[in-house]
Amino acid sequence: MVEAFMLIQTEVGRAEVVAKQLIGLTGVVSAAYVTGPYDVVARIGADSEDELQRTVVGRVQQVAGITRTLTCPIAAVGQP
Repeated sequence: MVEAFMLIQTEVGRAEVVAKQLIGLTGVVSAAYVTGPYDVVARIGADSEDELQRTVVGRVQQVAGITRTLTCPIAAVGQP
């Protein structure tokens, strides 16, 4: 499985609503609204990098209220 964190900026006052909408999307592992330069942080996953970028990222970016996203693939160094 390939995973990434998505850092998401939303329209003013929409962070909580966007985070709740993301939870229901296929490929979204978790989502939380936060403070700072980004409004929502989501963890996403798919079977391949191609599926992650084409399907999951695209699905997330279509949620109403999202203005910008930054996808950060997780590069695991090792397993405990």
